[in-house]
Amino acid sequence: MASSKETNTVTADSGAPVPLRPVQQFASAQATQAPTENFYEAVGGSETFRRLTEAFYEGVAQDPVIRPMYPEEDLGPAAERLQLFLEQYWGGPRTYSQERGHPRLRMRHAPYVIGAAERDAWLKHMRHAMDVVELSPEHDRIMWDYMVRAANFMVNSSELTMK
Repeated sequence: MASSKETNTVTADSGAPVPLRPVQQFASAQATQAPTENFYEAVGGSETFRRLTEAFYEGVAQDPVIRPMYPEEDLGPAAERLQLFLEQYWGGPRTYSQERGHPRLRMRHAPYVIGAAERDAWLKHMRHAMDVVELSPEHDRIMWDYMVRAANFMVNSSELTMK
């Protein structure tokens, strides 16, 4: 990965820009004043991410397109992994990396065929989950932008149609 200090991004092997930790990009309205809390804290911390993943997996459990991608009957462990990942990504505890190592999202999702239909189903459930937690418009925009980019980055089949 190449790094660019000016844009606060790194470039993935595919050439796509991958943002550094979003906490570094999130600033208060007054640029001269240091932010007092990071994104994770600003949106409500662990409780918000628990509610987000709970609402997300309620949809996944009923979805004929992406539910088969989860080999576990109980989606609880998958929900916990997603919650820990999102908490870490957005500036919370580093529990995900401590327990599972580097996220390596593409590698972890490589065994699954992910095309436009799978991406769109995932995004549908994530959009609903984000609506459930009712983030501020600014936080919603920032998080949704990441979710869309991450979902597009996971597509690994030839039927790619970018949203």
